[in-house]
Amino acid sequence: MTTRLSRRQFLSRGTAVAGGALLAPALLRSETKKQQLHVACVGVNGMGFADLSNIGSHPAVKFVGFCDVDSDRFDRADEAFPGVPHFADYREMLAELGDTVDAVSVSTPDHMHAHAALAALEQGNHVYCQKPLTRTVEEARRLQVAAEEAGVTTQMGNQIHSHVAYRLGTRLIREGVIGKVKEVHSWVGVSGRQHSGATERPDPAEVPSNLDWDLWIGGAPMRPYAPKVYHPFTWRDWQDFGSGALGDFGCHIFDPVFTALELTAPVTVKAEHDGTNDEVWPGPETVTYVFPGTEYTAGDQITVIWRDGGLKPPRDLAQLPDGEELPGGGSLFIGEEGNLVLPHVDMPKLYPVEKFADFTPPEESNLNHWHVWVDAVLAGERTSDGFHYAGPLTEAVQLGNVAALVRGRELEWDAAGLRVPNNSEADALLRREYREGWELGSA
Repeated sequence: MTTRLSRRQFLSRGTAVAGGALLAPALLRSETKKQQLHVACVGVNGMGFADLSNIGSHPAVKFVGFCDVDSDRFDRADEAFPGVPHFADYREMLAELGDTVDAVSVSTPDHMHAHAALAALEQGNHVYCQKPLTRTVEEARRLQVAAEEAGVTTQMGNQIHSHVAYRLGTRLIREGVIGKVKEVHSWVGVSGRQHSGATERPDPAEVPSNLDWDLWIGGAPMRPYAPKVYHPFTWRDWQDFGSGALGDFGCHIFDPVFTALELTAPVTVKAEHDGTNDEVWPGPETVTYVFPGTEYTAGDQITVIWRDGGLKPPRDLAQLPDGEELPGGGSLFIGEEGNLVLPHVDMPKLYPVEKFADFTPPEESNLNHWHVWVDAVLAGERTSDGFHYAGPLTEAVQLGNVAALVRGRELEWDAAGLRVPNNSEADALLRREYREGWELGSA
């Protein structure tokens, strides 16, 4: 099954979510309703192993293919699920396995999410894809549209979407416990380039025999291999491969903000930081978004401020008691009738303490995020964290990264047109050029 859309079709199909309310649940393909789900995995170690082990714990799942560009990284998957065929190239895996694959899990570095996920969608597979959904704004829209066209069940791997803490925090805000929300502050302790500590490309080294470096680079511009700088983890720091602190944690920490307030696309976004270069993401930064108001906000617009690298909002905003500090990461919701702090990841707290001393929170449950997806696939249903939702969330997150690369300039966002009308430099950063042979949707 192949999806090819003109730019006009592409933009028009994405407008319903990007510019307004979420789409109603799609009518999914009836043939997906079955008793056993054949799953192929792209990326099988690190977070890939966490994904496949949780997906594989569902009794209806049978793995039919494991793919990784590093042949030394199959050991954990093989021990847990022996006998599954190995592949280095996801394109070859999907082509060879063909109709025996029902669903695909994508757990690669950010720059290859869209490539692998789109290939699976074009084959008619259900897709679970790690956060952030994509590396660029345009890629997020592409996956949202392709998933709708394919009529399959999708889910992003921001697993805390299903955690009891985020579910309860979201519920308290939607039920009006702190009144309508006036503003939101979100933050995380890590910075954009802290994993490798590098700011320039290191000296090249010989590629180890176990690693297919060409496949690892994929659609990104080719560069020499260097040990322990890109693969297997510190790729997050580098603009060609990862998405910095905002990309790493934004789809987690902004998730309850988007869900609770039913946010859509921002109106404007502006980033401030001490500077970066063309290689790595900035250190501590502040990104200010302005969104259209909703029924859960106090005004016609609401400001949401992101901070990372150890920056936090002023503790006085939360009305914390003496001796109590804000957590290392999370969100602070400022309401008309009180404040809510939702740590990353811990149970929500209400302030001022004395006002809510007698408040008893409702019971809320913890869900298995991976099983939610499998169950929805088997039932032919949509998840709440499908690409119809994860696409616009990722667009907003990656738009913040675009703002960081043109720091200090307020960007106007035309979600329906997928463009930044007031800044051509930022507009060009919504998309990227792919290495020859790796054009998106070409596989």
